[in-house]
Amino acid sequence: MNPSKIHISPVSLSETETLCKIATETFKDTYAEYNTPENMRDYIETHFSSERIKEELSHPEMHYFFALRGDEIVGYIKLNEGNAQTESKFPNTLEIERIYVIPTEHGKGYGATLLSKSIEVARDKNLPQIWLGVWDQNTKAIAFYERMGFYKDGIHPFVLGNEPQRDYLMKLDL
Repeated sequence: MNPSKIHISPVSLSETETLCKIATETFKDTYAEYNTPENMRDYIETHFSSERIKEELSHPEMHYFFALRGDEIVGYIKLNEGNAQTESKFPNTLEIERIYVIPTEHGKGYGATLLSKSIEVARDKNLPQIWLGVWDQNTKAIAFYERMGFYKDGIHPFVLGNEPQRDYLMKLDL
């Protein structure tokens, strides 16, 4: 698939339920086999509820975008700036909090297209760096980010339900 056939579109409030659904599905597809059903349920109920997503879509420093092939959503990205970032130690940067592509579409260039959108957003805001956290056990994602020019620059805790996990902090200098 040619990634140029992808359209990147901001997610609107009217698409809240669609975003909740794809966020839940892609999160389960990525992590369910590695975590307990209870921890998965707790995380999904907390982070992907309609109320939470509506709040985030209304927040001026949080930005969601869908990757679309025609009318079909094949992935999404969530970007945070300023005080919306999950780490306060990176002022004047853009955070990629979430980037997911549906499993049947992996390897087709959609993740790279979503990352290109994050670079465009950061440059439009004159931000010199993008950062993200990635689970230290997700070797496929780590390798992808490294191919895209990100480098490891520390660790931070991530709690899924009641289980502490560890994320690598990865950065991309623009």
